[in-house]
Amino acid sequence: MVRYKRKGLNLVGTQFRSNSPSTTNMSNSGMNMRGKIIFYEEKNFQGRSYECMSDCSDMSSYLNSPSATNMSNSGMNMRGKIIFYEEKNFQGRSYECMSDCSDMSSYLNSPSTTNMSNSGMNMRGKIIFYEEKNFQGRSYECMSDCSDMSSYLSRCHSCRVESGCFMGYDRTNYMGSQYFMRRGEYSDCMGMMGMSGGIRSCRMIPMHRGQFRMKIYERENFGGQSHELMDDCDNIMDRYRMNDCQSCHVMDGHWLMYEQPQFRGKMMYMRPGEYRSFRDMGMSGMRFMSMRRIMDSFN
Repeated sequence: MVRYKRKGLNLVGTQFRSNSPSTTNMSNSGMNMRGKIIFYEEKNFQGRSYECMSDCSDMSSYLNSPSATNMSNSGMNMRGKIIFYEEKNFQGRSYECMSDCSDMSSYLNSPSTTNMSNSGMNMRGKIIFYEEKNFQGRSYECMSDCSDMSSYLSRCHSCRVESGCFMGYDRTNYMGSQYFMRRGEYSDCMGMMGMSGGIRSCRMIPMHRGQFRMKIYERENFGGQSHELMDDCDNIMDRYRMNDCQSCHVMDGHWLMYEQPQFRGKMMYMRPGEYRSFRDMGMSGMRFMSMRRIMDSFN
């Protein structure tokens, strides 16, 4: 159901609450709690509204730029979470919100998409970073994306993942070499991950419960030979007679792409969205030859 109150054209308010248990296409934990969020066009929850209970890849289909949120929860202390993105299809800068927010412009320019999930019940990832090897020195506990570790630590040479999965980067703003980390201890980031300067930024990887789909292309801008994947592929040359992959479109799930067959070599984390050129993403000279889904049972 959508409720409308007309007052202007800028979406600046959202409201989140949990409903009674039900089936849904959103990632949930514990008794299938269903999430709901209401978007408003004006600040302080005024103007036209749009009620949403799943991911939305383009808010402009319903309303304009959201700028505020009002979240409440019910049922078994489930904690609500919503991630706002500046661009369509979950691209651009993001802001993770788990409480009221009266002005979204404090964090993002014009959010255009949302990605909703429930946390709690071990669904929320947690990683602890340490300045020195072997978990020594100052530490920083992180449960979301972090674009610049220097805001908290002068360096990061070891870490411990207590729950969930994370991607570590050796440059700020999620750039440079990447390394996948799941639950466990990483006593020497430089030695184990090949990061000369340690971890500089990180992303928390949401656990996806539904199907996985990704389309890979031989050339940039979705050109050349193409194939759709729904499971792991340990060698695109053997399976598809493709000797290169330079662009892709991730429709469902979260994936890792590797420069060598059998899931070896440098890797790149791919979340839902369109990737027209790996070269433009700083991956010039790399050839991705195998792809893997990020799952709970990931080994």
